[in-house]
Amino acid sequence: MTSDAAPASRTTGDTAQPGQPGRPGDTAQRSLEHWSEAGRAEMEAFYALATEDYHQLALAADWPATLGAVAHDGWRLLDVACGSGKFPTALTTYTDIADLPELAYDLLDPSTFSIAEARAQLRPPFRAAEEFAITLQALPTDTEPYDVVWATHALYALRPDELGDAAARFVAALRPGGLGLVAQATARSHYLAFYDAFRAGVRDETPYTSAEQVRDALESAGARVRTQVITYTSGTADRSVAEGFLQRCAFDDTTSLEEMEAAPVLGDYLAGCRDASGAYSFDHEVMLLWL
Repeated sequence: MTSDAAPASRTTGDTAQPGQPGRPGDTAQRSLEHWSEAGRAEMEAFYALATEDYHQLALAADWPATLGAVAHDGWRLLDVACGSGKFPTALTTYTDIADLPELAYDLLDPSTFSIAEARAQLRPPFRAAEEFAITLQALPTDTEPYDVVWATHALYALRPDELGDAAARFVAALRPGGLGLVAQATARSHYLAFYDAFRAGVRDETPYTSAEQVRDALESAGARVRTQVITYTSGTADRSVAEGFLQRCAFDDTTSLEEMEAAPVLGDYLAGCRDASGAYSFDHEVMLLWL
């Protein structure tokens, strides 16, 4: 997954070692370890397909009007688990937002590598501002509320026992009348279905967090949430591309595509993603949670 996107609001978590019998590994910790310079090749392999996630988000709304409704001189945005900056890049590439007032863009991510990557991608009207090398739930409670807060494909590795606190901080970080957005895959989408199969057939890990769980947590934190669902497909006939993409989906660059295809449960899931020629196709269902 991605750090802003597919899985990637990360927590530092405990340090249980993946693969120990009867002891699930900490997905959040493995995610954080993969957001580093050492994981760059894996990250770039993932984006051969995953860039489409952000393209689809850019097409999902009238962004000049949506952002324009809350725009004013001196407005501020918080990007939660900013990752590699693929969402703001998609907005400046596929939408006409350049005429909006300059927007101070604060970057939050436990990975300083991710913050540097995202900062380098920002283009007008986005202006890089403050940096928070922390988790969402650690955001100081005295932080001035933002006009815009979003987390795009960012909360997958958020541990279940920390979801409530993270949702509360997300809601509190948004000023009354501001724009909040979480974009997250649903339980039936590829990212969640694949990882459940990976956990069952290869190695037990903390499960990913679904859009449905995030929606419920935001509502429990007092937010009024409007949902929008988008569906799309990504795929490739190139096995090396498929391998890189799937390895990043699991934050595991040690298990080959052949091993995944032969694994119990996961092999069956992947067989359902291939056509007669062997080409892979992955079905995505993403819920946009508008606050």
